Amino acid sequence: MSELLPYYIVIYTFVFLFGASIGSFLNVCIYRLPKEESLIKRNSHCMTCGEEIKRRDLIPIVSWCLLKGKCRSCGAPISPRYTIVEALNAILYLGIFIYFDVMQTPIHAILVCLLYSALIVVFFMDWDTQLISNYVVIFIALLAVLEYFFSDHNFIIDRFGMPVDHPYGQMLIGMFAVSVPLLAIELLSKGRAMGRGDVYLMAACGLFLGVKGAVVAIFIGLITGSVAGMIQKHKSGDSVFAFGPWLSVGVAVAAIWGQQLGNWYLNFSGLGAPE
Repeated sequence: MSELLPYYIVIYTFVFLFGASIGSFLNVCIYRLPKEESLIKRNSHCMTCGEEIKRRDLIPIVSWCLLKGKCRSCGAPISPRYTIVEALNAILYLGIFIYFDVMQTPIHAILVCLLYSALIVVFFMDWDTQLISNYVVIFIALLAVLEYFFSDHNFIIDRFGMPVDHPYGQMLIGMFAVSVPLLAIELLSKGRAMGRGDVYLMAACGLFLGVKGAVVAIFIGLITGSVAGMIQKHKSGDSVFAFGPWLSVGVAVAAIWGQQLGNWYLNFSGLGAPE
């Protein structure tokens, strides 16, 4: 292990910097996707004066700190959330690569990182606009297909002691196990209790997570969403809020610990297969 330490340091440093760079692009997605603007045609610009941001001011995390959170041209404040998104994505990438051990499961680590990036977009975009982009949902579904064909499932079984990996059937069940009940709620409530974007999101994430992960994700999403909803209602009296951010939290947890939590519950409740 000590002999590989220099390689790990180089890899993890690159992962952090790459994650911060991707985080910068996520900010573009969060802002432009709800407006159906191109993600590549127009360069980044100040939201106040419209001045195009120079390349030296586009260094993730660093530029915002050097500029003290202000536009170089007009001095207007720049939201710290841009840097928060960049730092969050970088830290998550680093944590995922450390947790899954990049030397053993590089493809799975990369796919989970990309899933987390998509969830960050969902979280902040839905928080701002109560919209979930179909492009992000399709991206997550494509990650699920790649996860099935290229990820090392045998490692996941050995590492976590899971009796079930992510075979094709488990993916399809995961896709419908949560999204179908959510669709029924959305139709019965006529969109008041649940949005169609939430349904599509959980269908794509269920495809990635499998049935156990999908159930764990919705359970955590319901708990965190309920708590957030009660807090919001207490503060503002408004019971309408975005559910996508809390579903994203549930999916993020389930992507790492979904199978273990699912197995633990089955064993605890006596529903698991006898040894």
